[in-house]
Amino acid sequence: MLHLLLVEDHSSDVLLVREALRQCSIAADVVIAYDGEHAIDILNRTSFKPDFILLDLNLPKVDGFEVLEHLQGKVAAPIVILTSSENSEDRKRAFHLGASAYFTKPFSFDAWRRTICGIVQRWSPGPPPPAEAAR
Repeated sequence: MLHLLLVEDHSSDVLLVREALRQCSIAADVVIAYDGEHAIDILNRTSFKPDFILLDLNLPKVDGFEVLEHLQGKVAAPIVILTSSENSEDRKRAFHLGASAYFTKPFSFDAWRRTICGIVQRWSPGPPPPAEAAR
């Protein structure tokens, strides 16, 4: 089973990620942090060890860049950015702060499903998801 920390403040995007995982037949333990401060608390104060972190940049309290700064050298899990920002400076900054990948949030659900399936195929440990995940 995939262990995923999803750091996302929009409940509709959380639902899209969960539905994409379901449609890709990916069994996942998804822990959700609705702001950057909560994400840091989860990683510092619980025993949850994600296989990877899916991080939005535009978050309340502590933004995604601050989360990246705080986590530098402290977590082994890859940190994959999934954000609405297409700004090239944001992309450069995210990679400079240790992001493993950077994706812009898609506009259609089919694109969400393809994006999430692709991210999971690339960043989750173990054998690849079932063939239908590649639809």
